[in-house]
Amino acid sequence: MHEELRLKNQLCFRVYTLSRLITQAYRPLLDPLGLTYPQYLVMMVLWENDRQTVGEIGQRLMLDTNTLTPMLQRMEREGLVVRTRGIADGRQTLVNLTPKGKHLEQKAKDIPACMSENWHGDMLDSDQLSNLVTTIDTLIEGLK
Repeated sequence: MHEELRLKNQLCFRVYTLSRLITQAYRPLLDPLGLTYPQYLVMMVLWENDRQTVGEIGQRLMLDTNTLTPMLQRMEREGLVVRTRGIADGRQTLVNLTPKGKHLEQKAKDIPACMSENWHGDMLDSDQLSNLVTTIDTLIEGLK
């Protein structure tokens, strides 16, 4: 067997596993809010800056419109966002938070601290976490 084909030598497997486990760790925090992890990401983008196009949200989250649109449709049915056609350009779809979606920010405000507790202490100190984020950002930029 080729050594480079061993699972233990694959960075992509570790990243995939980490992503899956992080998403799993978010679930008990997001379930009471009625959000999936991808929906939570969309909400964070909109909490930062409401009234964005689907394209702008997709760019921030590095998601294709074909992936984002069905998610936004579900979020609209759940009363979290409203989608409207752009006035200047009818091909654009604008996404706005509803009052319910805005109110959810207050309920979600402690989630980052809860997740941070999972990574600090015995596992990672603040410097290690910061270095890890920088390294991952570098890998993402290189692969884009």
